[in-house]
Amino acid sequence: MKYMLMMNTMTAGEIYAGVSGWQNQDIQAHTVFLKSLSNSLRDSGELVCTEGLSLPDQARIVRAGKGGEPVTDGIFPEGKEFLAGYWIVDVEAPQRAYEIAARASTAPGPGGTPLNMPIEVRPVMSCAPAKML
Repeated sequence: MKYMLMMNTMTAGEIYAGVSGWQNQDIQAHTVFLKSLSNSLRDSGELVCTEGLSLPDQARIVRAGKGGEPVTDGIFPEGKEFLAGYWIVDVEAPQRAYEIAARASTAPGPGGTPLNMPIEVRPVMSCAPAKML
């Protein structure tokens, strides 16, 4: 079954907490960890895809106008968190998705200290549940 593992990061006012203010060696260690995690999932055949996302100041909210044309609304609304990136994995059981999320949660932060950030795990639906059809 497929699961999406979503890595959210905190904002601090107008500054995106993420890796803002980190030393270069800490950013490099964090990046190496995330690449290693993705590579190990690829090697095991569990990785469907993974992507990091741009900062919220590059996002737009889009709705359909009266004629169906896209209408954008400024920048992404302020919030305490934003989606920094995600993995989609294809695993045999939810427990395995939780294990991968726990591993991702330990990505190193400043000084190599594990961040223990929350990783949201959500099943990916391939179609609507039968009771809705």
